[in-house]
Amino acid sequence: MSIKNIAAFSAKARSDAALAEQLKACEKMKEMFALAKEHGFEFQEDTLYPPNEPQFTHDQLSVRLAKALLR
Repeated sequence: MSIKNIAAFSAKARSDAALAEQLKACEKMKEMFALAKEHGFEFQEDTLYPPNEPQFTHDQLSVRLAKALLR
């Protein structure tokens, strides 16, 4: 369930320019989780890391979060 929520949140951010900007501005995981929750998505941090497939792209995330999540 959690991976589906991550994928759905990522897809929504790709189709909503305002949300995309907010996501890109997140420098910390807790900021991203709060933003996701604000938009109706909840997921756990451990589902974001490898070996799980990345659900975000480099251009969606801040440099800091991209380094943490997209190895």
